[in-house]
Amino acid sequence: MTTVEAELEKIRPQIEKLCDFFLIGKKVEVLGQRNIVHEGPNIIVGNHCGTVKDGAIIWKIMPRPIFFTANRMIFNKDELTVLVKEYFQSHLKSFGYFLNLALSPITSRLINFISSALPKAGTIPVDLTRRKKLAIEKCQEYLKKGRAIIALQGNGKIGENDPNPYVSPFRRGPSILSYNLYTEENIPVAVTPLALFGTQSPVFIPGKIRVNIGEPMYIADYMSDDFAASVEKFRAAMERRVKDLFMELIKA
Repeated sequence: MTTVEAELEKIRPQIEKLCDFFLIGKKVEVLGQRNIVHEGPNIIVGNHCGTVKDGAIIWKIMPRPIFFTANRMIFNKDELTVLVKEYFQSHLKSFGYFLNLALSPITSRLINFISSALPKAGTIPVDLTRRKKLAIEKCQEYLKKGRAIIALQGNGKIGENDPNPYVSPFRRGPSILSYNLYTEENIPVAVTPLALFGTQSPVFIPGKIRVNIGEPMYIADYMSDDFAASVEKFRAAMERRVKDLFMELIKA
C-alpha cells in the first residue's frame, strides 16, 4: 500500500513549482530557523492571513515532509474555482475580475492539479462550518506516526474586526490534539509557533515575506487536573506566543 509520504514525493516537483508561482516577486526572510523540529510529532501553528502564500512559504522553509489541514473546499474543483475568483476580487477589486479572466488558462490548470493531487498527498480536509471531529482524529493518526502537520489559525485574510488584525483568535484544535496524545498515548507533541508577515499582499505584487519561528511548546507545561482548563491555557499561550513573534517582526 502506497504511503502518503510516497505520494507526496511523487508530486513534490509540481508542488515546488506551484509554491514558486504563488511567491513570484516575493523576497523571503526567516528568523529562528534553529527552532525547527526536524523529526517526531510536530504541530506547526501560526497566523493565517495570506491564503495559499502562507502554505507555500512554510512548504519552502521546512526541511521535512509536512501535511496541511485545509479548507475542504479546495478538494472540490467547482468550489475551488469560486474561491479563486473571490480571492482576486477581494484583493484587487474590479481589476481582479479582469485579471482572473486573463489568467484563467493558468488558474484552471492549477485548480485541476490542486483539487486532484493534494488529497493523495495527505492534506487533511477541514469543514469550516461544522464540527471538526474527523479532522482531529486524522491529525492524531498522523502525529502518532511521527509526522508534522500545519494548523494555521485564521481564515487566510486580515481580520479587520479582531484586536490584532494579523493574528486571529486561536481555535482549540491544536491544544486538544496535544492534550489527547499526551494523556492517552503518553506522546509529548512539539508545537512550533510561528508568525508570518507580508503574505497578506496579493500574488504577483512584489514585496517581502518575513517569518519568525519560535521555540517548541509542550502542553505538559500547561497541564492541570481539568481538561477544559488545560486546553484553554495552552490555546491562550500559543496565541500569545504567536502575537509576540509577530510583534518582533513588526519592530524589526
